[in-house]
Amino acid sequence: MAITIKNSREVESMRQAGVVVGKIHVAVERAIAPGVTTRDLDDVAREIISDEGAHSSFFGHLGFTGRICASINDEIVHGIPGKRVLRDGDIASIDVGAAIDGFHADSAWTYAVGTIDPIAEALFDLTERSLYAGIAAARGGNRLGAIGEAVESMVTGAGYGMVREYGGHGIGRQMWEEPHVPNHGHARDGVRLRPGMTIAIEPMVNIGGDESRVLEDGWTVVTADGSLSAHFEHTVVITDGEPIVLTPRLAVVV
Repeated sequence: MAITIKNSREVESMRQAGVVVGKIHVAVERAIAPGVTTRDLDDVAREIISDEGAHSSFFGHLGFTGRICASINDEIVHGIPGKRVLRDGDIASIDVGAAIDGFHADSAWTYAVGTIDPIAEALFDLTERSLYAGIAAARGGNRLGAIGEAVESMVTGAGYGMVREYGGHGIGRQMWEEPHVPNHGHARDGVRLRPGMTIAIEPMVNIGGDESRVLEDGWTVVTADGSLSAHFEHTVVITDGEPIVLTPRLAVVV
């Protein structure tokens, strides 16, 4: 398995793309409210991508029609933005990727629509903490499996379902590169992480069971049991010490 080591110029392009992604997330979070459609949120992303001179990583990929993936409630990933109206109490997982100078960055976050119940709040908290557990394990010298072990132990230890069919990925000149970054595994398994590798780490956690299925649209992945699911993701670059998050959530200047 050939995994690209990025040089400093390439990482800088990814960092710039990550800034765009972070701005989109902050703007989308501000826009989310009961009565807003998922297409409205896609329009927010489209405008920022255009204003920043970036390119959408998602739009047109295998025919995908959105700049974001908007996955609501029991939808895990790859929800297509459209006419769906958000309602008070919904949860919305928003995944977005952007490219600068041909290099990509990718991040997902799950947001409350209006007032959500404590069960959903606990799901958010656990999934976000599992993301940062995975990031903490993404150090040069560790094996790839250390990330999955860190995520899985936190999620299953708390009694939640772990989505196993989908996971993170290498990222750089292409949106999806080697290696696949599973959210489960053992610290002794997988390739050795090396400084300059760039990967997206993205736990997807269910209140119910692990299983998922794909809807008839061919894109939207939902929990098999209809339970709520949350999704958090950052793009990081591996170093000899703490990994560097390339997709910080940055305020939009207005």
